[in-house]
Amino acid sequence: MAATFGRPKGVDGSFDLLHSRDTEARPQPVLAPPPPPSLAQAFGRQPGDEGVVLQRPGDDKAEPSDHADEPLWTSDADPWRDPGSPAVLGQPALRGAERVDGDVERPTGPLLSLPELLFGRRVKPTALALLGVLALLVGTAGGAVGWGLAAAGDSLTGELNIAEAEAAKERPAGSVAAIAQKVSPAVVSIEVEAGQSGGVGSGVVIDHEGYILTNHHVVSQASRADDAKLTVVFTDGTRLKGAIVGSDPKTDLAVLKVNVQNPVVIEIGDSDALAAGDRVMAIGSPFGLENTVTEGIVSALNRPVTAPGENGDPPVTYDAIQTDAAINPGNSGGALVDSTGALVGINSMIRTAGSAGEGGSIGLGFAIPINQAIDISDSLVRNGSVKHASLGVNAASVSANTSQGAQVRNVEPNGPAARAGIAEGDVVVKVGDRRVRNAAELTVAVREHEIGQSVPVQVVREGRQLTVDVTLGSD
Repeated sequence: MAATFGRPKGVDGSFDLLHSRDTEARPQPVLAPPPPPSLAQAFGRQPGDEGVVLQRPGDDKAEPSDHADEPLWTSDADPWRDPGSPAVLGQPALRGAERVDGDVERPTGPLLSLPELLFGRRVKPTALALLGVLALLVGTAGGAVGWGLAAAGDSLTGELNIAEAEAAKERPAGSVAAIAQKVSPAVVSIEVEAGQSGGVGSGVVIDHEGYILTNHHVVSQASRADDAKLTVVFTDGTRLKGAIVGSDPKTDLAVLKVNVQNPVVIEIGDSDALAAGDRVMAIGSPFGLENTVTEGIVSALNRPVTAPGENGDPPVTYDAIQTDAAINPGNSGGALVDSTGALVGINSMIRTAGSAGEGGSIGLGFAIPINQAIDISDSLVRNGSVKHASLGVNAASVSANTSQGAQVRNVEPNGPAARAGIAEGDVVVKVGDRRVRNAAELTVAVREHEIGQSVPVQVVREGRQLTVDVTLGSD
């Protein structure tokens, strides 16, 4: 104990004199100001009350105390409270009987009845009874209606079995099926009967007045025979007599006219906007099989093709759209449409490995670009014929299966080429901005320009390259 609570060594008194006094200023406690005189007069002790003490309220159940003037401040009161304070914090104002442990039992009021709960005591028992009867009647009527509908279900739905109900097939807007459904009503079959011979081709409705665009070779027999019969067959089976408005053997195009009310007209597209690889569809009547749809892509653009004319007609030459969509005999004159269903070409020709008239598609089909076809059809409708720009020469490819140019075989006397100085034997390699690789391309390069237009023509003569300006004439 002495080691724990004794004075440290060297300290004799009650305070450690080794340490200097703490002379630092200490903050003084702030005393509460005296109460206002009015509050002191109202709640403080008054003169003559020196002998009066505060007492606790009497308890009805407690026995009378011997000390009637028992002071509030007893020996077990808070010793730290000021006895002279005019206000004292005492015990909770509860009687002894109420200060018990656990839950306090409180009196309960009367319970609410159903009418009081629903209507706030504003409904009479008679009205409540009527409301119950009305609810019962409504429920009965609803049950009767439901039973009647259930009993009549068989008559409303028939005898359809679940196995017969199939979900509808959803086809996106750009699907082949959706495009075919949109375009097919505007594609027709064309039947030609001329004596003992005849043929079947296709056509496309391009105007609400009943104008139909097709190939010249589809209707060439009807144009030469007075007794020929030309019939246009629509997809709904309607058969109408057709009349030839005009034809152009050099580009293999023709326009027919039928008297039809409110026909489905195909949307005209833009063949110049095509690119190799674009998806296309061919719609027509190959071998007489109406409404046949085939799909492929654009294999090449600006492909010059030529074919001999039929029955004395001039050779057919045009700048074609090449496609691998299956095209067969009978597809001629039908529609080549793009991925939106717009018309971009008129199917006209195929390359085949079989003999003439017997071969089928080998994936090399050719269509006349619609931008060229529409210009020609407009001229045929207005004038019945069409004129093309001409250089005034006959030419042949320099060598088969090469792309060295078109060699001039003969020159039309006093024609455009003769006036410009082009001579026999010259090899034409360029017309305007377009390179010429063979005789067919020379023809389509010249036809790209207008009649009377001056065009630079590049030729090779005896190894020397010359450029001459040619004012194009008409064929």
